[in-house]
Amino acid sequence: MRYRAVLSTPRIALVLSVVILPAVSCNAQTEAGPSAEPIVEWNRVVLEIAEAEDGFLTLKGLRTVTMMHLAMHDAMNAIVHRYEPYEFAADDPDADLLAAANTAAYTVAAQQYPGSDSSLAALRLRLTASERETSPSPTRAAIERGEVLGRAAAEAIVKRRVADGWDAEAEYSFHPMGPGVYAEFNKHSGTPEGFVFGAGWGAAQPFSMDSSGQFRVPPPPDIKSAAYTAAFNEVKEVGRYQTIERTVDQTHLALWWKDFNENSQNRLARDLIQKEPIDAIDANRLFALVNVGVYDGYISSFNNKFFYNHWRPYTAIRWADNDENPDTEKEANWTNLHRHTYAFPSYPSAHGTACGGAAAAFEDVFGDGYGFTMRIPLVDIAGPMSGKIEMHPATRTFDSFEAAAIECGLSRLYLGIHFRYDSEQGVRLGYQVGRHAVATILRPVG
Repeated sequence: MRYRAVLSTPRIALVLSVVILPAVSCNAQTEAGPSAEPIVEWNRVVLEIAEAEDGFLTLKGLRTVTMMHLAMHDAMNAIVHRYEPYEFAADDPDADLLAAANTAAYTVAAQQYPGSDSSLAALRLRLTASERETSPSPTRAAIERGEVLGRAAAEAIVKRRVADGWDAEAEYSFHPMGPGVYAEFNKHSGTPEGFVFGAGWGAAQPFSMDSSGQFRVPPPPDIKSAAYTAAFNEVKEVGRYQTIERTVDQTHLALWWKDFNENSQNRLARDLIQKEPIDAIDANRLFALVNVGVYDGYISSFNNKFFYNHWRPYTAIRWADNDENPDTEKEANWTNLHRHTYAFPSYPSAHGTACGGAAAAFEDVFGDGYGFTMRIPLVDIAGPMSGKIEMHPATRTFDSFEAAAIECGLSRLYLGIHFRYDSEQGVRLGYQVGRHAVATILRPVG
């Protein structure tokens, strides 16, 4: 067996050799490929651990599950060369694929969540035992080969992401109050005075882009323009806490889409993988691309947010007497359906960007005209740590992934936390990010 770490330019390629005595493999890795069930379970469990730790208020969980699926991809790809490797390349067709995938997943997840090591180890054993009940048992040598691949792939991914800035802090100074300028509203955001969330996210290292600032959206409308006036008046009415201008369906979709994309997009991927005839290799690639799209979408959005430093509707509506636009009217006590405003600049919508990034990945696998039903059973009552409420109904149905992404973006308008242009530009940016990932990583070979 021979393997190497695939290093991006201008890095120098590192080639390593490992000698293992040849053995005849008895594992049943057919043309159709192995079951996707273990891949789905790793995704579900690791995201549950992540949400329990920090409620997805940091990038840790999303970063972990993205690294995990990329490591699993490279480990399985070393056995079945269906796609290009991401970081680690090898060639050992006699290795056991399940052992490779389970070992890669466990190695990444346990390294990121050492406090969950025992439960992750138990999951690894359970998945292995369950799979062996329905598949011919591989030889001990094949299992060991797979474990070697899994560890090597995981270690290569983790090493690449050292000091990637996912948790770095960045200095931010509030600008003097002015038309369109992001302002503090700590009472509505429920954050300490002087706090800004995510200032460092915009400088984090992406998984597929050259840099977090690779895609720059056009500037938001001028505050004195007709386009801004229309957007201002729209969110003022359809985004307010109580209004006859927002339909029942618009209220439902606004609340329903509040679920973090780490939850909703991965839940959708799990549901579609279990619905469609998709094997472990393709299922894992879908998870990898979806999470790259969401992660890179977030950091691209935040890079743009702090570049433009644009204000939120909450500030714009309450401060309209000072915006130098004669066609906007102040409403001193206005509040939104969300009853909360996130403490970072508005433009473009991070939620819309992440939805667009995920949609591009789903389209690559299932096509752009694929209809589906999506589940979101629980959402926050208001802002983070406000408790949960059940959604009735818990599902919405879409004719395409693009339709879902557009609705996801516009949900923030009806929630009253974004202007329409925030949402629309967010989805466009997300598609740029997601399509770039599909075009540059994990591509089919041959």
